[in-house]
Amino acid sequence: MGRVSRVVSRANQRLSVSSAAWLLSGSLLVGSLLGLYRDRLLNSLYLDTYPVAIDAYTAAFKVPDFMFFILVSGALSVTFIPVFTKRLSTGNKESAWQLSTSMINFMALVTFVATILIMVFAEQIVYLISPGFDEEGLQLATSLMRVIAVNPFLFAIATVIASMQQAVGRYTFYALAPAMYNIGIIIGALYFTDGISIFGQEVFAGGIMGVALGVVLGAALQLVVSSIGLIGLGFDYQFKVFWRNRGFRDVLRLLPARSFDQGMDYMVGFVETNLASRMASGTVRAYDQASVLHMMPVNLVGVAISTAVFPSLTERLNEDRKDLFRKELQQAIRVIVWIALPIAVITFLARGYVVSFIKKGGDPLIAGILGALVIAMLFRTIYHIASRSFYAQQDTKTPLYVSIFAISLNVALAIWFTMSLNMGAYGLAYAQSIVAVVEVIVLLAIIQRRLPGGLIDMPFISAIGRMASAAGFMALATYTTVQLLQFERDDLSLSSTIPKFAAIVAVSGIVYVLISAQMGLVEAKQVMARISTVIFARRR
Repeated sequence: MGRVSRVVSRANQRLSVSSAAWLLSGSLLVGSLLGLYRDRLLNSLYLDTYPVAIDAYTAAFKVPDFMFFILVSGALSVTFIPVFTKRLSTGNKESAWQLSTSMINFMALVTFVATILIMVFAEQIVYLISPGFDEEGLQLATSLMRVIAVNPFLFAIATVIASMQQAVGRYTFYALAPAMYNIGIIIGALYFTDGISIFGQEVFAGGIMGVALGVVLGAALQLVVSSIGLIGLGFDYQFKVFWRNRGFRDVLRLLPARSFDQGMDYMVGFVETNLASRMASGTVRAYDQASVLHMMPVNLVGVAISTAVFPSLTERLNEDRKDLFRKELQQAIRVIVWIALPIAVITFLARGYVVSFIKKGGDPLIAGILGALVIAMLFRTIYHIASRSFYAQQDTKTPLYVSIFAISLNVALAIWFTMSLNMGAYGLAYAQSIVAVVEVIVLLAIIQRRLPGGLIDMPFISAIGRMASAAGFMALATYTTVQLLQFERDDLSLSSTIPKFAAIVAVSGIVYVLISAQMGLVEAKQVMARISTVIFARRR
C-alpha cells in the first residue's frame, strides 16, 4: 500500500508547461489510438451489416453530449481555472476549497436534473434531431439515449476534479482519465454485445445496447481515475454549496456566456445530424467518423498545447505582464501552426490510409468527407489557443459573439449546400471548413487590436510564410510517396496498412523538418536539437 501511495504522490507532482504539453499530447495520442480501435471495432460490427443500428448509436450521443458541453466541459475549465488559480496564488486556500466543493455539488445537481429530463423525453428528442430515421432507428436511438443519458452527471464531477488538478499543474491523472472512457466502450463492444448471463440465466440480451453499457462503464472509470489525482492536494470536500463564496459567484457570472458559446457550437451538430439522417443509411455514421478523424489532430495539437499554456497565460495577466502574455501567446500559435500544417497535408493526401484505421478496407464516403474537412482541421487547432487568450482575460463574451456569427453562417451554409445544391454530406464538411477559417480570422483580428503592439508582426508573418512554404515542399514528397505506396482496398489488416502509412509519415516528416530548419524556423531547430541529444545520449 505504501508503494502505491509513493507512486501516486510522485505522479501528482506539479509539472512545467513543456512537460505538461508533452504528457497531454501523449495521453491524447493514446486516447486517440484507443478511439480508433473502438471505432474500427464498432464499424466492423455494424456499419456494413446493420447501418441503422450504428446510425442510431451515433445519434443517441448528441443530446447527452450537448448537455455535458453546454453545462460543463470547456465552459467550466476556462471560467473556473482563472478564479480558482487567483484564490490559490493569494494564499486563500479556504476560499479555493469552498469554490471547488461548490462547483462539484452544483454541477452534479444540474446535470442530474438534465439526465432525468433526457431519459423522460428521449423519444421526442430523437425524433427532433433525426427525423429521417425509420421506425426501427427511432426506437433504437431512444433506448440507447436513455442509457447514455447518465454520462453528463458522471462527466460533470470528473471535469471539476480535473480542472482543479490542471490549475495546480497536476496533469498525470488528468491526462490518464479520458483513456478510461474508451476502454469502457471497448469492453462493452467486446464482451457486452453477446449478452450477460448470471448462473446460466440471461440478464441482458446484448447487441448495440451492450456498447451503451460500455459507455456508462467508461464514464465511471474516468471519474475514478480523475479522483485519484486529488490525493495529497489537501482538498477539503463538503456536501454543500457555498452560495456566498465570491469566487463561486464569479464563476457563475462567467459561466453562462461560455456555456452558451459551447452550446451554440454543438447546435451545428444537431443540424448536421438532422440533415444527414435524411440521406442514405450509414451517412450519419460516415460523417461522424470523418468528424472524429479531423478532430484528432485538433485535440492532439490545439487542445493539448492550449490547455498546457492556458494557466501560464492567466498568471501573466494576473501579474499584469501583457508583454509576456503576448510573447507566450505568439510562441504557442507558432508551435501549433508548425505542427498542424504537415498533419493537414498528410491527412489530405493519405486520407485513404487514415480511414482504413477505423474501417477495414477504407470507405470512399468517409475519406471524401475527411478531405473536405482538412481546412477545418488546420484552423481549429489555432482556434483553441485564440479563444483561450480571451478566457485568460476573463472575457467570455467576445468568443461568444464570434461563435454566434460563425455558427449562424455554418447552419446557413450547411442547409444551402445540402438541400439547395444537393452536395450531400460533402456540403456539411465544406460549410465546416469555411466557417473555421472565418472564425479564426475574426478572433485574431480582435486580439490584434486589443494587445499593445498587436499580436501579429512582421517576424510572425515571416515565420508562418516559411512554415507554409516548407509544407508545400513536403506535399510534393508526400504525394510521391503515396503514389509509390498506393492504398489498396483489399488491404484489410492493420499490419498491411500501418507500415505503408508509417513510411509516408516518416518521409514527409523528415522532409518537412529539414526544410523548416533550412528556412531558419526555430521550432524545427529545437526538434533537431532534441533528436540529436537523444541519439548521442544513447551512444554514450
